[in-house]
Amino acid sequence: MLVNLSDLMQPAMKHGYAVPCFNVFGYEDALAVVSAAEARNASVILAVNLDMTLFMPLDHIIGMLKPLALSAKVPVCLHLDHNYDIPTVLRAIDAGFTSVMYDGSQLPIEQNIEGVRQVVAHAKNVGVSVEAEVGSVPYASGRDHIKSELTDINEAMMMLQQAKPDVLAVSVGNVHRLENTFVDIDFTRFEELQAALDVPLVIHGTSGVKTHDIQKLAKGNVCKFNIGTCLRQRFGKSLRHTLATDPNLFDRLTIMKTIIPEVSQEADNMIDLLGQ
Repeated sequence: MLVNLSDLMQPAMKHGYAVPCFNVFGYEDALAVVSAAEARNASVILAVNLDMTLFMPLDHIIGMLKPLALSAKVPVCLHLDHNYDIPTVLRAIDAGFTSVMYDGSQLPIEQNIEGVRQVVAHAKNVGVSVEAEVGSVPYASGRDHIKSELTDINEAMMMLQQAKPDVLAVSVGNVHRLENTFVDIDFTRFEELQAALDVPLVIHGTSGVKTHDIQKLAKGNVCKFNIGTCLRQRFGKSLRHTLATDPNLFDRLTIMKTIIPEVSQEADNMIDLLGQ
């Protein structure tokens, strides 16, 4: 069933678990994620990142993912991940995404708030949830212009009071796109934020966060974890292994039937880790 982000966040916050938000890049990995969620009777978020929106038009993406979400036996949210362009975010809302993230984290806080306020005004009319980010979560690779800046409590409170997003992504030492290495979460800053902010929080860069830290964050006010790298790694490793096993293999469906269960297992591991 297709739901918005708020439908998933409030139960998660109340019962002390978190919902995984998986970046997907095609039907096969989206199907793997939904299958894992259905097997656990868990809610899940299918996210589309900036790279995917540059590769495939928004309405094509919705045409691929929305029927999958509608037919799912569990709650599925369709989320537009980091996007820095307000008109694109508004088009995503109109196209059928049930949750969007306008990322103004690289702007002065006043401009960030104003951008989120515009998106919220449009989204609320059609029941779409909005995610904002205060502070800035850096990238290990690929986007060197993104700064690293811990979330300032006063700025976060300003965002919630003035723009009223449904969830807030925070920077507490987490880093996007880390491969086979882990960060140290600043739990002092996190606990200060958690005490001050009465809203579901979001952690990006989950693949680079230690398992016990993920569990600790999930028991607090973090109700959404964005996950991309570990799923892509599992997909790539499975693909290479499948092709190496049979050099004559060429049929796409045959190849994908071996890869989907692998990706589904990775998604299952993360759903379990987050407490569902």
